[in-house]
Amino acid sequence: MISIYLQGNSWLHKTPASLKLLAVAVASLVLFMVKSAWVFLPCLAVVIGLYASLGRTGLRQLKLLRGLTFFLGILLLLHWVSGTFWEGVTVILRLIVLVLAANLVSVTTRMDDMLEAVMPLFKPLEWFGVSARRPALGVALVLRFAPYMMQVFSRLREAYQARTGAKNSWKLLPPLAIQCLRMSDNVADALRARGGSEGLSGR
Repeated sequence: MISIYLQGNSWLHKTPASLKLLAVAVASLVLFMVKSAWVFLPCLAVVIGLYASLGRTGLRQLKLLRGLTFFLGILLLLHWVSGTFWEGVTVILRLIVLVLAANLVSVTTRMDDMLEAVMPLFKPLEWFGVSARRPALGVALVLRFAPYMMQVFSRLREAYQARTGAKNSWKLLPPLAIQCLRMSDNVADALRARGGSEGLSGR
């Protein structure tokens, strides 16, 4: 199965998946209440420091931001036109911090560990005879592959820039959609080969 998981034995790899997901969730709630752009600068430094703790391989994961530059640029432009430039800067810094934090969880957490961490949220469904594992798998897959698709978009954009000299274009959307469909087919095939959602078991 396609994965962005980085093999390693760092303290982040050893940290329970449930604790990492909870930390990101709490950080998201807190940071969405922050209105000052200056607060996000030390937050960004902390997140980058966490990547640095994984070594060079971890720092290379920061390339994920390349896939966001077009979207962030448009967002900042809209805020500038509407006269809320600094609010736009705050929004962008918040997105960068949270995206990097979420990606850090993905690259340091095995798929089955993430699945087991998410499953308790859906346990009440079992009272109605519905398997908790299937919706938990869906959430785990989104958490796992959203950063991966951003990396795919970044590579597509780099290839397009090398051919045309332009950094961004709507023409990148069709190949991105094709890559998404191919990835979904690969994931579906891998899941079928493993026996579906029941084939992914935790340690």
